[in-house]
Amino acid sequence: MSKSFSVAVAGATGAVGNQMIKCLEEREFPVKSLKLLASRRSIGRKISFRGELTEVEVLEESSFKGIDIALFSAGGDTSRRFAPYAAADGCVVVDNSSAWRMDPEVPLVVPEVNPHSVARYTNKGIIANPNCSTIQMVVVLGPIHKRVGIRRIVVSTYQAVSGTGKKAIDELLDQTRAMINFLEYQVRVYPHRIAFNCLPHIDAFLENGYTKEEMKMVNETRKILEDPSIGITATTVRVPIFFGHSESVNIETKEHISPEEVRMLLDKAPGVKVMDDPKNNLYPMPLQAAGKDETFVGRIRADESIQNGINLWIVADNVRKGAATNAVQIAEILARDYL
Repeated sequence: MSKSFSVAVAGATGAVGNQMIKCLEEREFPVKSLKLLASRRSIGRKISFRGELTEVEVLEESSFKGIDIALFSAGGDTSRRFAPYAAADGCVVVDNSSAWRMDPEVPLVVPEVNPHSVARYTNKGIIANPNCSTIQMVVVLGPIHKRVGIRRIVVSTYQAVSGTGKKAIDELLDQTRAMINFLEYQVRVYPHRIAFNCLPHIDAFLENGYTKEEMKMVNETRKILEDPSIGITATTVRVPIFFGHSESVNIETKEHISPEEVRMLLDKAPGVKVMDDPKNNLYPMPLQAAGKDETFVGRIRADESIQNGINLWIVADNVRKGAATNAVQIAEILARDYL
């Protein structure tokens, strides 16, 4: 790119915000200037970018004057309050919260799947980053849906504690230490102990018996794949690992496609890495995905209970591709094609 851009990161001291800064550097995004924004309790903190320390500033309504692109990862309430001010100042917001995802005027973008949707940022000056578990699923399912159509999706997730944030990471670490040393443990972040346990409970429960996280996957997937007719049901589970979400995904396709054809299709798909050799114990695991930007897929096999069924196992780093990297990729499309 011949141009360079003034960039702001709102929520810069959080796990995802910090990773956004690293991704900007790693991917050599053309940053002319970088403004780091957070709440007042972060005043005085400094974060390294390209070998120099940048001091964190307080996020205010006037913070975005002269900024071209703002990456938000500061929570839904903060985004609802500050994103319109940023857009009014001519800044394009890429927001990682759930605040704008289902707004019909705001594009919900996964660059490997629906990059054309970025063009709709002009409606409100905001682009929404999807939920982490949705992102990795549609990266894999997007090419299949385009080829043969998907009629139904059944997904169960196994999600790392980093999806909740640093306090949850610390809680899992503290509880694990306490238990292996036969000490009392504290439960603060989750309603039950997370160490050596699984919680079928991510976000709040709704009237229909599903959680908000589960309905995010349903609604966001339909919006990204641009097909409201897809039947989708989800069960989301928090598991005691630090980084990397895993998903067991069952799909029913409109046209027949064999596991071999799925492997060949996904082997050429952008952002996807096929790891599918179970005879040699080769399949995706969170350990392999941590710190990487690809979405990994394996255990590709026919669902023998229906005519056009395929099972897949999908793994990705939820903080990188599930949040920070996806946001920076959206910024790259903006910088290359629109700004």
